Amino acid sequence: MSKDFYDITLAGVKRSLQLFEVAPGLRIAVLNILGDTELVEACADELAKKLEDKDYDVMITAESKSIPITHALSVRTGKPYVVCRKSYKSYMGNAIRSTSNSITTQSEQTLLLDEKDIPLLKGKKVLYVDDVISTGSTKLAIESILEQAGAQPNPLSLAICVEGAEDAWPEVINLGHLPLFKD
Repeated sequence: MSKDFYDITLAGVKRSLQLFEVAPGLRIAVLNILGDTELVEACADELAKKLEDKDYDVMITAESKSIPITHALSVRTGKPYVVCRKSYKSYMGNAIRSTSNSITTQSEQTLLLDEKDIPLLKGKKVLYVDDVISTGSTKLAIESILEQAGAQPNPLSLAICVEGAEDAWPEVINLGHLPLFKD
């Protein structure tokens, strides 16, 4: 079986993203930044420029593919970040929970905010960071967690890429668009 690819250039770095079927007749180009230091660093430089005039106090992301870009942005902006985990650990105390159904996950997924991180978000302006925003399910789950934690409403959103219709995510700060591939 031959593999199909989608070529994209992000922050001056070219990548060929493999297409994977996520539902019958629907394929997506998979952007996996884990271990791709060159791409993460270049994207962080460009995204940090787009954040220069934005007002936020802290960043939040979901485990795990978005952690490298969130960390790199934290280094560049000096803003702290929080990671919502996908499984509960005993040290997380009275964690806040929410669920999502991302396009690449075949079942409902739980996101958890460690009890120790709640004070970092309470009353704060938050920037949600993701590698790719496609259906918005993870974004909605994070927004639910932020509401439960007492963060200010209407968090900013940022992703390396948005996916789907070209105009689906006008409010999301991003570097590129990934189309959906329907057979």
